[in-house]
Amino acid sequence: MRTTTSRGLQPNVLGTFDTIVMAVAGSAPAYSLAATTAVLFGAVGFAGPAALLYCAIPMFGIVLAYARLGRIDVNAGAGYSWVGRTLHPFLGFLSGWALVFAATVFMVAGSLPAGSLTLALVAPGLASSTPLATAVGACWFLLMLGVVLGGTRLTVRAQLLMSGIEMAILLAFVLAAVAHRGRAVAFDWSWFGLGHFHGPEGFAAGALIAAFYYWGWDVTSNLSEETRNSRRTAGLAALVGVGFVFLLFVAFTVAVNVLLPADRILDAGPNVLAVLGEEIWPGVGGKLLVVAVILSTVATLETTLLQVTRSLFAMGRDRTLPAALGLVHRRWNTPWVAIAAVGAAALVLFAAAAAAGSVQRILRDAVSAIGLQIAFYYGLAGIAAVVAYKSLLLRSAKNLLLGGVWPLLGSAFMLWAFVESLGELSTTALTIGLGGLAAGLVPMAFHWRRGSDYYRPARLDAGRALAAAGEAAPASPGAHLRDKSYATDF
Repeated sequence: MRTTTSRGLQPNVLGTFDTIVMAVAGSAPAYSLAATTAVLFGAVGFAGPAALLYCAIPMFGIVLAYARLGRIDVNAGAGYSWVGRTLHPFLGFLSGWALVFAATVFMVAGSLPAGSLTLALVAPGLASSTPLATAVGACWFLLMLGVVLGGTRLTVRAQLLMSGIEMAILLAFVLAAVAHRGRAVAFDWSWFGLGHFHGPEGFAAGALIAAFYYWGWDVTSNLSEETRNSRRTAGLAALVGVGFVFLLFVAFTVAVNVLLPADRILDAGPNVLAVLGEEIWPGVGGKLLVVAVILSTVATLETTLLQVTRSLFAMGRDRTLPAALGLVHRRWNTPWVAIAAVGAAALVLFAAAAAAGSVQRILRDAVSAIGLQIAFYYGLAGIAAVVAYKSLLLRSAKNLLLGGVWPLLGSAFMLWAFVESLGELSTTALTIGLGGLAAGLVPMAFHWRRGSDYYRPARLDAGRALAAAGEAAPASPGAHLRDKSYATDF
């Protein structure tokens, strides 16, 4: 396990509850529903609940893979380190690069709805203006950039406040939707079946969009060097977080199917939650759900910034990207150069988005492109877990299922969705998704030739790692007790 130094990240800042909140906020329930429900409905119609269900099963396999890999290698780079040490450094770098690129694109995809929805609350007539929405979204982004720069403790406190209000609003509307009398169509269990998909390509397109819903829970692994007992906590928090958001996503998707006509869903686009809120509670409901979406968007901007900056920190520390990215601020213990670099790159993308067209079109292409990146690096992590634990898989049926079969199923599903969706995506989405991956080859080749130790890795083997951990004695008799320096814990 890496330990921090005077130039490292601050350890023991996050407790168990904090990490679960980060996992939920990383998946951004309200934002994902607002930004993606109409996109998912346009791709698969009433089969949205099925897409979420059939993507959740293999997604839990990837969550298990992350949890098991995190037990034997605590690293802010997460998949970047694990894939590089089990499969090949080439694939490991591309795994880390895919996360960095997807997260940077998401800065725009996440900030635009925050901008347009903020305008919808204060100046409804200006909400459709892409340049204005971009400007307001950029302000939200810069605010979160400052919070993340200020340190993990400040970040945790802001996250608890924003996510707490968001969850209260969403859970209240789930109950209100159940009690609502009006409906556009009757609930149908076939929405959870395969009959509404148009062949394997349609299923793959729906799965890729559903992967975007869940994406973000893995921020717990990128924060592992700053988490108490992270070998256990990061994986547990991810499992709890994904389980919670799965139930929330399915509940709201079913509510949209039942309460809103198809043409109204498609016309609403990223405002679909506001339309749903008006249907459930006219006059007030729409505004409350808009507030939830804004809070969710800002909260997930924060967790995505944490994820991308910790990944860049690990890559700078390993000299696979410029070493300056591995520098940590002396006072705040945050990777300030990485934060500044992400901020500069995102502002360039904001300028491009301001002239790119409608918010809805930008979101559609960005979601699909990010989905490609997610499927790629999640798929590699699933394979890495099987390779790392190969010497232990046959010791018990539990090891075989949780350490082999399920992560491998998740990996196969993600990579299949990646390949199958290539024929379904727009040229813009393909250019962003595949072009972003290809762009990573340039810095990789440069730093590989300079001789980074990352490209001569110590192989990651669970048998040896767990045996070594089992022989280690506790640092002190009270080492297992709760450390009061942690923000919160169970």
